[in-house]
Amino acid sequence: MYTEDDVRRLTWQCRRGMLELDVLFVPFMQEAFRDLPLEDQERFVKLLDCEDQDLFVWFMQREEPADPDHKRIVDLILERVQPD
Repeated sequence: MYTEDDVRRLTWQCRRGMLELDVLFVPFMQEAFRDLPLEDQERFVKLLDCEDQDLFVWFMQREEPADPDHKRIVDLILERVQPD
């Protein structure tokens, strides 16, 4: 379980300096992270360790992540901003 201090630290990590990623990560962290199952929270934290260039390509749907954990959380974030 993540504490409020962890959430604040992770929210800071979501500020990537690339607007396209910031507008995805910061609202996701603030609005959805706490409601995720622990496994998905851990996937999101793991995703934050990825390079911005990789993240950008994945979120622009030019490529899919090879790691299934990364793919799952990328898909969750994209579903949230691109509902059916």
